[in-house]
Amino acid sequence: MAAVQLGQYAPAEKILVHVSDTHFLGDGAAPYGAVDTDQTVHRAFEQLRRSGIRPDALILTGDVADRGEAGAYRRIRGIVEAAAGEWGAAIVWVMGNHDQRQPFRTELLGETSLGGAGQSVDQEPVDQVLDLDGLRVIALDTSVPGYHHGEITDAQLDWLSTVLSTPSPFGSILALHHPPIPTPLPLMSVLELQDQPRLAAVLAGSDVRAILGGHLHYSTQGLFAGIPVSVAAATCYTMDLGAPARELTGVNGGQTLNLVHVYTDQITHSQLPIGEFAAVTQFSAAYVDQLAELTPEGRREAFSRQQ
Repeated sequence: MAAVQLGQYAPAEKILVHVSDTHFLGDGAAPYGAVDTDQTVHRAFEQLRRSGIRPDALILTGDVADRGEAGAYRRIRGIVEAAAGEWGAAIVWVMGNHDQRQPFRTELLGETSLGGAGQSVDQEPVDQVLDLDGLRVIALDTSVPGYHHGEITDAQLDWLSTVLSTPSPFGSILALHHPPIPTPLPLMSVLELQDQPRLAAVLAGSDVRAILGGHLHYSTQGLFAGIPVSVAAATCYTMDLGAPARELTGVNGGQTLNLVHVYTDQITHSQLPIGEFAAVTQFSAAYVDQLAELTPEGRREAFSRQQ
């Protein structure tokens, strides 16, 4: 679908779909007996199809599976690859604290258990780089096997520094599970990314334009080392920020995915609520096409001026 430009900004150079915390179970069961994880993801992709958006990449920022089961990875891989195939989109899988590195590698990335010289890589961090025609997406594994907080090893920081030492033509986007920003939920702060200043030192002066995260199960934004951070709420259950103080309550509602529009000089992050909602007002595509044929002054006269 051709983009319609009615304002001063040209269409986005790239569109990324940011999904997080799908928490699939291997047997297709509903987490906590209440959340249909598969249906929520299917519904999200159907809303994207209806919109006509053709994303360049789908980025899933961790906790892809709830228990790291191979069957869970196979099932969500099938759903995501089918959608990505329709759009011709790349897929970026990011490790989360609920994920398990060995089945993550074999089931999602198609890797074997052996690295160079026959060494096992099952428990090595799953760090990756994807080039989208000059826009670099870096997936950084912040998971700690057996724990739910996040850490980045010295070797990973060295690797990241080396990657960033050569700027990419359209800059870089860093995708990780544990977002390096504060949370108002005290219990969630126990599970935060540790030693964040060390990461900030590596990112300082780099070409990283945005940081994408998950883990928190609610949408939020912030700044880290001067870089915008955007967290996508879960497609599974979400955290109730209105729950009583000092409580942590997950609810079956408020699921969203994020749309990341990459422009030449900026990046925007928008939340797309997942579900069916009643329309209360609507302007048709034909009306938009009519506006597109007018001059900027004519558009303002036809649409902007209060009648």
